[in-house]
Amino acid sequence: MDMHPATAINISLKKGVPGAAAAAALPAVARELDIFQGDAGNPFLAPRGVCIAAGMLFVSDTGQNRVFIWKKIPLGQTYAAPDVVLGQQELQHTGRNAGSEVSASTLMYPSGIWSDGERLVVADAWNHRVLIWHSMPEQHGQAADVVLGQPDFSGSQPNVHGIGATPSARSLYWPYGVYVHDNSLFVADTGNRRVLVYNTLPVENGQPADHVLGKPSFDERDYEGEDAVWPYAVSISKEGRLAITDTQYYRVLLWNHWRDALQEKAAVIIGQPDLESNGQNQFGLFPQAHTLSWCYDHFFYRQGIWVADTGNSRLLWFQQHPRAHGEAADNLIGKSNFTTGSENANTIFGTENDLYWPFSLCIDETSRLLAVADTGNHRIRFYELLI
Repeated sequence: MDMHPATAINISLKKGVPGAAAAAALPAVARELDIFQGDAGNPFLAPRGVCIAAGMLFVSDTGQNRVFIWKKIPLGQTYAAPDVVLGQQELQHTGRNAGSEVSASTLMYPSGIWSDGERLVVADAWNHRVLIWHSMPEQHGQAADVVLGQPDFSGSQPNVHGIGATPSARSLYWPYGVYVHDNSLFVADTGNRRVLVYNTLPVENGQPADHVLGKPSFDERDYEGEDAVWPYAVSISKEGRLAITDTQYYRVLLWNHWRDALQEKAAVIIGQPDLESNGQNQFGLFPQAHTLSWCYDHFFYRQGIWVADTGNSRLLWFQQHPRAHGEAADNLIGKSNFTTGSENANTIFGTENDLYWPFSLCIDETSRLLAVADTGNHRIRFYELLI
């Protein structure tokens, strides 16, 4: 993928003991390429999910209950008409479930999104279900092929039977994150405080999960601080490492292999010193290189991991997979240093020059193209990584 000249993003480094003074600036970690605002006729409102795959761009415009597909990544354009819009029959419509009853063609607060360029999986969070297209949608409002979390496409209640119902291997409650690894589907079943694993990408409606991570059985959802309290995003590295972004405890939980999570607690924690701690920026007034605030996503890249530190309006870069709790990040995007938060002198009169509440990120490793859902600014930002 061709990259064109753009502004270098300055970063700072803070290594060693957490809380130490910031060290000298490093060479830029990324170059900003473009700011993309979606369809000129009806631009993004709150894009909270982004995916790039096979030269295509996928965006969950969560606030307007729709998913956009561009068959070619729209670099060099501020606006571009999408090739396909899911969740609505009319391109300009944005209503929950298309202003009607829930169906195979509607969406209500879609968030997490995954694709390999041939298949598409969407976390339809407020319909308490996950939708699967086994071939790439070609028409606006195209119906999904499979629904999970509900027995059929007409169901939309949490845990099938409504608030207070006991969860099961077939039910979901606010699923926000989805990921496919080696044809196994992982779902961050956020409201049930667990991650579900399907050994193969399901082909039947209401198909039960094969494994549950974070709970001893499928019918439990109790609050346990040693497990993910609000698992919002889940992904697996090429080597099988598991990461779960646990939003409510301001941390990312890591395992050396996802199967370890069937029996063991997290091996490493990003953002907190131990499994018991849950302080926003570790109860500090300002962020640091080792703290997080309302984190919502992460992305494995090369030998390290990026974390969307949403509440601090920045992306943190860990060059190597952390091996100890609370390690300091190596670099960042979105701020000039590690101690500047979301609200500062640069944002008093607007946030258009900064990242503001980035909810999601995705990287094409071959081209080093980074796409960020800059949710608070109602846009997608593209960068070329220099690492």
